[in-house]
Amino acid sequence: MKQLIPASISPSALPALVAASGPSAARRFIDFFTSNIRNRHSREAYARAVTEFLRWCHAHGMPSLAQVESFHVAAWIEAQAQAAAAPSVKQRLAAIRHLFDWLVVGQVVPVNPASSVCGPKHIVRKGKTPGAGTARSPRPAG
Repeated sequence: MKQLIPASISPSALPALVAASGPSAARRFIDFFTSNIRNRHSREAYARAVTEFLRWCHAHGMPSLAQVESFHVAAWIEAQAQAAAAPSVKQRLAAIRHLFDWLVVGQVVPVNPASSVCGPKHIVRKGKTPGAGTARSPRPAG
């Protein structure tokens, strides 16, 4: 089980907002990383993003997870956009959205504050495989 929990999300050192939200929030928070995200690299990236966001929230005076609102998420994403590339910022927003969806389903928070926040635009004009998706299979006659 130790490998399932990223180092930054140890049960003994939960983010302050999670700990302040009670034991059911702590259990659901750890469960998010252990049972909901199967890929180790995604789990670690999501853990870094979520931990950084929750520390930011705590530093800005939020006492618990239920106090986080969409404008807090939007402000953090805007700050991230100043320092990181658009795909990184989009991944961080996805991590926060995914976590809060998980917390809503577990009845830890009433709504997902990240659901209405838009991330930065990132358009890929050329993929790694040129012409991908342009070939069509022939339709059967008849």
